[in-house]
Amino acid sequence: MVNHPIIDDHEARLSPEDLAELRDGLREQRLFREEQLRQIATVPARAEEAHLRRSAAQTEVRVEPAASVRMVLADVEAALDRMARGRYGSCHLCRRPIGRARLLIVPQARFCARCQQVREAGR
Repeated sequence: MVNHPIIDDHEARLSPEDLAELRDGLREQRLFREEQLRQIATVPARAEEAHLRRSAAQTEVRVEPAASVRMVLADVEAALDRMARGRYGSCHLCRRPIGRARLLIVPQARFCARCQQVREAGR
C-alpha cells in the first residue's frame, strides 16, 4: 500500500477575478462537451446500416465515451449551478473552502484535496 501525503490547500481563496475566469472556463467546457455529445450522436446515413451489424464491443466503444462526456458535463453544470447559488468552492464533505490552486486545475471539483484523497483511498 502506498501512502500519499495529504495535501491541504485550504489557505488560498478565490478572488472575484478568479471566479469570473473559472465561470468562463466552465462555460467553454460545457459548450465543448455538448458539441462532443452532438458529434457522438451523429451517425452518417451509411453508418446506420453498418450499425445494425455492429458487435456488442463496437457499440460499447461508442457508448462509453458518450457516458463519460455526460458525466463531465453534469459535473460542469453542477459547478456552474453552485456558482449561481453562491456555494461554489466549498467542499461537499467537510464544508471547508476548496483551495484556489485545486479549483484552477479542476474547476468542477466538489471536494477539497484532503477529502478527495480520503475518498479515493476508501475505494
